[in-house]
Amino acid sequence: MKINFTHHGNFNRMERFLTKALHFKFILKRILAKYGEKGVQALAEATPKNSGKTAESWEYEIVEEDGSMKVVWKNSNTNNGVVIALLLQYGHGTRNGGYVQGTDFINPAIETIFHRMADEAWKEVRSL
Repeated sequence: MKINFTHHGNFNRMERFLTKALHFKFILKRILAKYGEKGVQALAEATPKNSGKTAESWEYEIVEEDGSMKVVWKNSNTNNGVVIALLLQYGHGTRNGGYVQGTDFINPAIETIFHRMADEAWKEVRSL
C-alpha cells in the first residue's frame, strides 16, 4: 500500500509559532522575575513596621515543577521557627492569654501584582 502526501503553501506560520513556543518558557520566567521583585517591594511597603525587620525580609523564588512555573513569596523573619509575617497577617495568642488581631496586609499588597502579571503573561500567550 502506498500513501502520497501533497501540500500547497508553506509552514512559515507553524514554524514561527513553534519557535515562539520554545522561547515562551524563558519569557514566562522573565515575567515572573519582574513581578516577583515588584511583589517583594509591595509586600515590604505594606508590612506593618515595628523594627522593620519583617518588612526587610521578603524575597521571592521561581519554582519549576511538573511542567509549570510559579512565583513564591517568602519572609525569612522568624521567631522560634514561626514566620512573623504570618502572625501579623492572621493574628496570634500572647503569653498572658490575650489575642492580637491580625491585619490582612498581604492580600491587598499582592492583588495588583497578580493581575498585572497575569495580564502580561496572557498578552505573551496571545502573541504566539
